[in-house]
Amino acid sequence: MDEGHLGLRVSIVGPCASGKSTLAAGLRQHGFLARQIAQEHSYVPAMWQRLSRPDALIYLDASYETCTRRKRLDWLPSEHAEQLHRLRHARECCDIYVNTDSLTPEQVLTRALEALGESRPTRGRVS
Repeated sequence: MDEGHLGLRVSIVGPCASGKSTLAAGLRQHGFLARQIAQEHSYVPAMWQRLSRPDALIYLDASYETCTRRKRLDWLPSEHAEQLHRLRHARECCDIYVNTDSLTPEQVLTRALEALGESRPTRGRVS
C-alpha cells in the first residue's frame, strides 16, 4: 500500500457496467478513499461533486455493447445514450478518463493507479 495516497478521496463515475465498483474496491486496497457515484441515474449534473467532493474524479467509459455483455443488461441503446448524457458534466470535469471496453479489471486499476501516482489531479485530463 502506498502511504502517500492514504486519505486521497477518489470518486468514480461512468455508465452501468463500466467497472466502477471493481475499480473502487481495487483503489481502496491501495489506500485511497474511493467510491463509485451513481451519476448515470441522476438528473443533477453535479451530483458527484455534492456527494463526495473528491480530490480526483475518474470517468470510466464503456460502449453499449460492452456494458450489455458484462452484466447481461436488458436495455436499449437509447438508455445507454441517456446515461452518457447524464454523465456529460462529470466527463467534462474528470481528472482521469479510461475507456474500459478492451481492458481487464486489472488493466483499469493499473491505469488509474499510474494516473493518480503521476501527480495530484488538478481537474485536468489524464487518459
